Amino acid sequence: MASLSVRKLDDDTIKQLRIRAAQHGVSMEEEVRQIIKLAVSTPERLGDLAVRLFAPAYGGTELELPKRKITEPMEFSE
Repeated sequence: MASLSVRKLDDDTIKQLRIRAAQHGVSMEEEVRQIIKLAVSTPERLGDLAVRLFAPAYGGTELELPKRKITEPMEFSE
């Protein structure tokens, strides 16, 4: 695996990384790895995001769709 060094981070950024890592129970190095991975990964599809965020809160309720009226195709003859 490759390594990466990041220089010239200000003290406040380091402090915030340390706090964030502690909140997640990981090292600062692991926290930075996770942040970078999330930043460059393929974004989630909007529908998948909505399901992940809202389905647990609402129990994944099935919706009853209204019945649709079947129509005959249009005719274009003269």
